[in-house]
Amino acid sequence: MGEVILTMKGIDKSFPGVHALDHVDLEVCRGEVHALMGENGAGKSTLMKVLTGIYTKDSGTITYEGREVEFHNPREAQAAGIVIVHQELNMMNHLTVAQNIFIGREFMKGKLIDDARMNAEAKKLFTQLGIDINPAEKMGNLTVGKQQMCEIAKAISHEAKVIIFDEPSAALTEAEIDELFKIIRDLREKQLGIVYISHRMDEIKVITDRVTVMRDGGYVGTLITEQCTKDDIINMMVGRVIYEEPKTKSMVPPDAPVVLKVEHLNAGKMVQDVSFELHKGEILGFSGLMGAGRTETARALFGADPKESGDIYVNGKKVDIKSPEDAVKHGIGYLSEDRKRYGIVVGKTVAENSTMANLRDFVKGLFIDKKKENKITNDYIDRLKTKTPSVDQLVINLSGGNQQKVVLAKWLVKNCDILIFDEPTRGIDVGAKSEIYHLMNELAAAGKSIIMISSEMTEILRMSDRIVVMCEGRKTAEIDIAEATQENIMHAATLR
Repeated sequence: MGEVILTMKGIDKSFPGVHALDHVDLEVCRGEVHALMGENGAGKSTLMKVLTGIYTKDSGTITYEGREVEFHNPREAQAAGIVIVHQELNMMNHLTVAQNIFIGREFMKGKLIDDARMNAEAKKLFTQLGIDINPAEKMGNLTVGKQQMCEIAKAISHEAKVIIFDEPSAALTEAEIDELFKIIRDLREKQLGIVYISHRMDEIKVITDRVTVMRDGGYVGTLITEQCTKDDIINMMVGRVIYEEPKTKSMVPPDAPVVLKVEHLNAGKMVQDVSFELHKGEILGFSGLMGAGRTETARALFGADPKESGDIYVNGKKVDIKSPEDAVKHGIGYLSEDRKRYGIVVGKTVAENSTMANLRDFVKGLFIDKKKENKITNDYIDRLKTKTPSVDQLVINLSGGNQQKVVLAKWLVKNCDILIFDEPTRGIDVGAKSEIYHLMNELAAAGKSIIMISSEMTEILRMSDRIVVMCEGRKTAEIDIAEATQENIMHAATLR
């Protein structure tokens, strides 16, 4: 590591009802990958938003390249060479990929925007990243994983001296993560300072040099990565050791009835002749590489995207699902991988989001029964350990992991018997992840049936009773958990 390029000292920040940052310290050197870790709500993203001018600090100092600074907006931070790749995607879906990357600094040809040059420059960035994305494609047509890679390309396109990666790998496949790490190592060799926020312990050990841990908005300490263990970091984060063992056998009784049957489902090239069954009390894992068609299958099943053909049976009865409303009527709930776009309304409160899928049950005359709404919302705040000052807090003010818990609460309040969890722990820390695992097991034990789509192999092996593997829109394997290994899952995920 080189000299210190960035120091944040005694940073304090409060919001109504929340002391988000309590005199936090952070030091980043040139040529260093510095991990910033902590549970959801610990203040990691808030600290980075203070650094880049999204939030104004209440007190403390920021020293950058030897001088004290305070940025008033992200554009000022970018101009100085500090760029952030956000956990939540901030792209404009109606614009092309290249237009998103160069928005606000477009190449011009006379008085017109030079789209051809922007496409060419974007292509160079993608070549550097080792990914195949058409710069002229509409951003809204890309998967969440590819949109995240575009965010990274956008950050790299700036002449950055410090790059902050906020959960950059949450929606990426293993191959894409490998490419990301190559880029990060190259940036480190070029003496950039890199802040890397992630909940994935394996990544931290592989890619970082030092680890700073936060808890409840405060600074806990900084460790040298190669001199500490995962348990050391977890203990600092949550004050306890968490260890999740892989499941070795199915928890589903052999005579458990089939609650959902899908036969020969087709919906475009990403869902081709997909068939499977889901039993009562079962957690059915869906595994595969990015672009395998897992999310597309779930969306077609839920009625979010139109299906071309195929039959769906719920409790033995053939049903016609043409919309999410139809799916919900048949007792199916869907937790989207993109919670901000499909799961929550960020401008509404925790209570309003938690009850929106079941609002009719909370109507009393012409008005919503606030007392009843608040009671059940508080029940799920306690059950899910959601960090929020009250049921009246706007969801936009919660951390990403706590937003995810609000989405979970919405479908639990609705009391759906079949739940589709698409990347249920994406962007969630190890402590909250463990809580959600326990909750899913409780739901299954109580007779709920769960389809769990996950890109994390350890999660698939930890939670699933049975695993469906997909590749390029087709089901390529169905494996009982007792026979599942990383090797046979990956083999099926790469079949052509």
